[in-house]
Amino acid sequence: MNEVTILDKKFRELISEQTIKKRIDEIALQINRDFTGSEIIFVGILNGAFMFAADLFRKIDLNARITFVKLASYQGISSSGSIKELIGWNEDLVNKKIIVVEDIVDTGATLERIVNELVIRNVAEIKITTMLLKPSSYTRDIPINYIGFEIPNKFVIGYGLDYNGFGRNLPSVYTLIK
Repeated sequence: MNEVTILDKKFRELISEQTIKKRIDEIALQINRDFTGSEIIFVGILNGAFMFAADLFRKIDLNARITFVKLASYQGISSSGSIKELIGWNEDLVNKKIIVVEDIVDTGATLERIVNELVIRNVAEIKITTMLLKPSSYTRDIPINYIGFEIPNKFVIGYGLDYNGFGRNLPSVYTLIK
C-alpha cells in the first residue's frame, strides 16, 4: 500500500484517487437527476471541501452557483470541540435550494452549525453532500443525502483534508498509521 509522511506522522492510502473520481461522477449524476430544472446554490465548507466541491461542481449540469464559508474545529489530529466562524456568509439565500458540500462529517457539529445558519436565512431546501462520513462518530439527526464514502473513526488526510495545514494536496485519502 502507498504510504506518505506528513510532518511527524505516517499515513497509509485508504481511498485511491481513481476511486474518488468514480464516486464523484456517481454523486454528480444523482444530483443532476434529483434537481433537473432547478436552480441550485452549492455552499462549500472551507478549507477541507475545496477539492471535493470543485471536482463535484464541474460535473453538475444544472443552473448552479457556488459559494464558500469557512468554519474551523480541528487542531492537530483531533477536533477542538468548538467551531469558530472565520469567513461569513455573503450570499442572499432566501428561498434558494442549497446543497452543502462538506469534506468530512465526524460528529456533525459543523454540519449542524451550517444547517442552523441556513434555516435562519430562510432557504427553500437544504441537501447535504459529504465526501467522507464517520458513521460511528455521527451524533446528529441531520440527514446526509449524498455520501462519498463511509470510513472508520480514524484521522484522515488528503484530497483537501490536512494535518496541521499539510497534506491537502494529496490526490487520495490517507489514514493515520499508529
